[in-house]
Amino acid sequence: MRADAVEAVLRGLKRAGVSVATYLPDSLLKELYPALDADADIRTIPVTNEGEGAAIAGGVFLSGKRAVLVMENSGLRAATEHLARMGLGAGIPVVMIMSYRGEMGENNWWAIPHGITMEPLLQALRTPYTIVRTVDEIETAIVRAYETAYASYYHAAIVLGGDLVR
Repeated sequence: MRADAVEAVLRGLKRAGVSVATYLPDSLLKELYPALDADADIRTIPVTNEGEGAAIAGGVFLSGKRAVLVMENSGLRAATEHLARMGLGAGIPVVMIMSYRGEMGENNWWAIPHGITMEPLLQALRTPYTIVRTVDEIETAIVRAYETAYASYYHAAIVLGGDLVR
């Protein structure tokens, strides 16, 4: 992930009032995780699977604070049950920042299904999302995702693609 993109993510999270980041590391966002860990204003909680991260982010919401779940888009499949119960069932929003594996131009055969399933799954979960491909869009996209999620009591996602993560 580009250094300027990492800085834009941190600025966006701070503008949105995020104090907790839960994540399952992936290679496309590998530069973001140490930056989150080093930030004194954001507590990080690494997880063993994305469903666990979604549940923690939901619990942070219930405590009156704001969290983000950072993961590869393949993690959306792993977190679906948790997201469906919290969002559709209980009105507990989770804001996600995902890398876009399987995007057009992907050169790893095993990652193609991540791109094929991501948007239909977000739509099935009725989750508003934005695909961001330029640094200039990141900060605003994060702030808007929190505005949407906290106004609707439902999830929102920012997908980082293109040259931001390649």
